[in-house]
Amino acid sequence: MLGSLPPMAHRPGPSAPHTLLILNPHSGRGAGRRLRTRIERAMHAAGVRFELVETTGPGHALGLARDAAHAHVERIICAGGDGTLHEAANGLLQGPRADDGATRTALGTIPIGTGNDFAKMLGVFKLPPETAAMRMAHAETRRFDVGRVIGEHYVNSLGIGFDAEVVRQSNKITRLSGLAVYLVAVYKTFILFRAPVLEVLSEAYNETSPMMMLECSIGVSAGGGFYLTPQADPSDGLLDVCLIRKVGLLKFLRYVPRVLNGTHVTLDEVSMFRTARLTIRSTSQPLLLHLDGELREPESSEIEVTLEPRRLRVLVGR
Repeated sequence: MLGSLPPMAHRPGPSAPHTLLILNPHSGRGAGRRLRTRIERAMHAAGVRFELVETTGPGHALGLARDAAHAHVERIICAGGDGTLHEAANGLLQGPRADDGATRTALGTIPIGTGNDFAKMLGVFKLPPETAAMRMAHAETRRFDVGRVIGEHYVNSLGIGFDAEVVRQSNKITRLSGLAVYLVAVYKTFILFRAPVLEVLSEAYNETSPMMMLECSIGVSAGGGFYLTPQADPSDGLLDVCLIRKVGLLKFLRYVPRVLNGTHVTLDEVSMFRTARLTIRSTSQPLLLHLDGELREPESSEIEVTLEPRRLRVLVGR
């Protein structure tokens, strides 16, 4: 429980909403550490009474959020990136449910990560800490869908193929930040990438072919700005699936700008559909996938992706 954690910075009064601020000091190539004082001041200026805990490593945000959910904390605000939010959401989803089936605790963010794709859905993308904190302080609560695969939830995107390899390459880049990381990783990936042969099966769709990438999304973008599923609605009870078949190097390079602005959906090599459940099999190589930008390598060559509608309570800025 929260009482077992290290002393926190600010304890709320008995009538104040209980807000836990989880700060990842390593988010955004160390931006979390540099911005801590500024973020604390922003939260004070926004009138939020909060307790702050810095994460110490992988899995810490998950444990903090799970404990907070069981302690009936009303709000968690993550000062971090998509990885921090991914962990916190998984922690909340292990906690008790409200009467409407969603998490009791609402999840928000002050985005300071590299990609910050989830922040787009919360209305705080690219905002400075002061503005994001104010929007979180006055946010409305909504309920978002979540995906589930290999025993883990995700809140924005699952990617297989080129997308996952880009994540692997971007993790190796230390001197850049933001969209530049992903653009450099895209071009580095061309050196090593071999399109996997995937079988994709849903109630209304079935295809087996070499695929550049397969994205199963709740949100509109992944990778810091690639709008693979530009029409996605995080509360519609369906996964938005983007399938891009294998194409030559030069053609794919020409397509990258269209993926960045979401106009790739009309290309012949692209298929888009919606589903609540999806089976994916790899017939050529081991599966490599990312969940909200976190790499996973399942032991099986077959995975089942399901959707849990409106399970995550979130703070949407206004």
